[in-house]
Amino acid sequence: MAQQDAQNGGSDSASATVSFSSLKPQLFVEAPKANDAVLFYKSAFGAEEVSRSLNPKRKAEHELPLILSAELKIAGSTVIVADITDDTASPLKSGGNGVVLCLETSDVEGAIAKAVSIGAVAECEVVEGEGACCGGRVGKVKDPFGFVWLICSSGKKCGADVEA
Repeated sequence: MAQQDAQNGGSDSASATVSFSSLKPQLFVEAPKANDAVLFYKSAFGAEEVSRSLNPKRKAEHELPLILSAELKIAGSTVIVADITDDTASPLKSGGNGVVLCLETSDVEGAIAKAVSIGAVAECEVVEGEGACCGGRVGKVKDPFGFVWLICSSGKKCGADVEA
């Protein structure tokens, strides 16, 4: 029974219950190519753009504002596409494109504490507002296998004040 509990994520050291409402892979694309990626996914895979947030710090510096994030629906699943910039809180600062997994929960600190208690490493402080996913709260952990997870609470709906 203990082995089955461990396989299913149950253990005495991580008994706190944290629930998640969604899992959204986040595709980081070299700036300023996120918009091109969104157009590609729409054309190639029939993606529907659900929402878009523009990076408020980058609008004045560029002819076209950089995408902070665009939420797409592809085959019933959600994918987030975002530009990697110098000031992005991306785990991919070393260059190249990559995937980060974004989990939404109402208990960001609890989820991070639980993950850390069983082997993950907290990568940053929890941030809130403009620097966070969709204006909510976000923290970041790296699991023991090297994958980065953003633990987010939803603030406002992504792109609620920005047209797609």
